[in-house]
Amino acid sequence: MMDACADPSALSGLGWLLCYLSTGKHLLFYASFGTVLLLLAVTAPVALGFGFMGALAARARLWPVRVIGRAYTAMVRGVPDIIFFLFVPIALDQGFEYVRHRVKCPDWTEPVRQGSDFVVCQAAKLPLSTSPQIWHEVYGFALAVLAFAVVFGAFAANVLAGAMQAVPRAQLETAEAYGMTPRQVTRRILIPQMWIFALPGLSNLWMILIKATPLLFLLGVEDVVYWARELGSAKTQAYSYPHPDWRLWYFLALLLFYLGMTKISEAVLGRLTARLARGQATMAGEAMRKAAA
Repeated sequence: MMDACADPSALSGLGWLLCYLSTGKHLLFYASFGTVLLLLAVTAPVALGFGFMGALAARARLWPVRVIGRAYTAMVRGVPDIIFFLFVPIALDQGFEYVRHRVKCPDWTEPVRQGSDFVVCQAAKLPLSTSPQIWHEVYGFALAVLAFAVVFGAFAANVLAGAMQAVPRAQLETAEAYGMTPRQVTRRILIPQMWIFALPGLSNLWMILIKATPLLFLLGVEDVVYWARELGSAKTQAYSYPHPDWRLWYFLALLLFYLGMTKISEAVLGRLTARLARGQATMAGEAMRKAAA
């Protein structure tokens, strides 16, 4: 196949199209779908962990912990998401480099802030300028994951805090009457019971997370949007495979991809909701009880 594609000018029709779709840049385009799936697979549990800690902190008895938890759960309400997506990676990157700068270059006498520039010694750079390109890409992806996790963790904290409030108080009081400690009540009664109340909100949050993945493009990660725009734009005779503006077809492929992701997610979440609703004192659980009667 590669030998047949050696001279693009000699190709036409289906052979030209097959060779065009198997170029190195197209292979990177196909791999970028894996980048999106990897982002979802990593970000979802990390964001859920952030949200879980934020929700528990918002219910804590210690006042400082409660304030921190409530501040975290409320921080995304008045600020556009894109601001956090752009701010968090920059803030984390400069924070990491500043800590490394203080450790690795203690004799540095120049200020780190020089006007609008952030200047640290070469040994404090993340990653180092001598590092392979793969580490630069991994580091950028890790910052993107943290940015998504912080933002969606705050949304998840709101959802989980509301779900904890929705658990019938009588169940918690019964556990306390049996002699359970507050920690045991939280771990054995509150947390297991809250998921059915949290799942609708978490389902919506998952769908929003799927739709937010194109923001990787704004964070410098070469994702599906980057390659769709790069490959779909008009190519002149200066390129091996010239073609007109095909961005419509590339973005149509992305549309089908995200619609497929949404459909699969709806099916999985529907099954999970039915499983969690069994035996629960909720409308879904009551509907299942009546259907079985």
